[in-house]
Amino acid sequence: MRVYLFIAAIAGGVTWLITPLIRHIAIAIGAVGEVRARDVHKVPTPRMGGLAMLIGLMVAMLFASRMPFISGLFVGSHQAWAVLAGAVLICLLGMADDLWDLDWMLKLSGQLLISVFVAWGGVQIIFLPFGSLVTASPSISMAITAFLIVASINAVNFVDGLDGLASGIVAIGGIAFGFYSYYIARSSPSYASMATLLDVALVGICVGFLLHNWHPAKLFMGDSGSMLLGYLITCASIIMTGHLDPATVHTSVYMPVFMPILLPILVLFLPVLDMCLAIIRRLSKGQSPMHPDRMHLHHRMLRIGHSVQGAVLILWGWAALISFGSIMILFFPVMYVLVGMVIAAVVLAVFTMAPYVRSRLLEIRTENVMASAAQDIRRTSVAPAGPTADPTRGNAGHRHHVANSRHGK
Repeated sequence: MRVYLFIAAIAGGVTWLITPLIRHIAIAIGAVGEVRARDVHKVPTPRMGGLAMLIGLMVAMLFASRMPFISGLFVGSHQAWAVLAGAVLICLLGMADDLWDLDWMLKLSGQLLISVFVAWGGVQIIFLPFGSLVTASPSISMAITAFLIVASINAVNFVDGLDGLASGIVAIGGIAFGFYSYYIARSSPSYASMATLLDVALVGICVGFLLHNWHPAKLFMGDSGSMLLGYLITCASIIMTGHLDPATVHTSVYMPVFMPILLPILVLFLPVLDMCLAIIRRLSKGQSPMHPDRMHLHHRMLRIGHSVQGAVLILWGWAALISFGSIMILFFPVMYVLVGMVIAAVVLAVFTMAPYVRSRLLEIRTENVMASAAQDIRRTSVAPAGPTADPTRGNAGHRHHVANSRHGK
């Protein structure tokens, strides 16, 4: 475990140190996004932070390849180098989008090609949980692998709308999944696991970048960063299926997270949910699935009254609830975990809806006060009827009657 913590520290430290330099480079080459109607920030901010995270990842993996405990993961297998090559390619594709705003079809095609290349390099779904662990055929394995990588890349990209949101959610998912992969790796003699290594490095680069990306952000991760994070966490979950041996691993071991093929969806539940809702919403309006709007989960959080920091922290809480809740089933009875998750969900729901409820109560109170004031104004502006209502008018009438009587005499 100490080796993994050291790798995470290396990844985070390098990312934190290199990010200011990347920010200056992004400004120099024009990788500064204009403020669009759907954006939350009001000041043009440089992007391309994914390059800093990529450098942090590569340095951490270089250190890992020289450490005796995990150096064997880089010998006799092409997985590590396939993952790194794919990370470079996916980051370059994202940098191109940060610079030139690529067409979404072109970007999606590039993601698919890179995913197929990585799957061809050995990062594939090996077993499918159909009642028991079943070995997948090469063609099915490559297809499922490419689909999962592309889906996760775009899920993280969709949720990257507030400072620190995407990096925090991926870090939380990486921590939860890192514990799970470490638990699975205990069945091996050395405890060494490429999935765990990728997870701890991923958490490190997220934390290192988050120190510069907290609101107000000095640098955005851009597509180069969001695509890289989605790619890495999916590769880690896919690699982990190589540790599930049908002859030795019972279904109950991996059922706490339902099945290996759904692990990216679990640890990235909020981004996947946001992506699915956005696609359904846009298709129902006859728009492209990639058509931008201001209806994402984080936009809704701001609309009901949360600050940027408050919305990010609450969404982190939901991500932690789902990620860690599924992992806790490994160590505690299911009933206890479900009760704890329900209690935590109620607390998070209260915090989520508190600004909306507070604003609605204030509106109702204001409406009641205004209605009461309006009634008072109407009550005082309408004069009462009757001969004695106005003493002055009554006296005048009496004098007029007396005068008429005298005139008659």
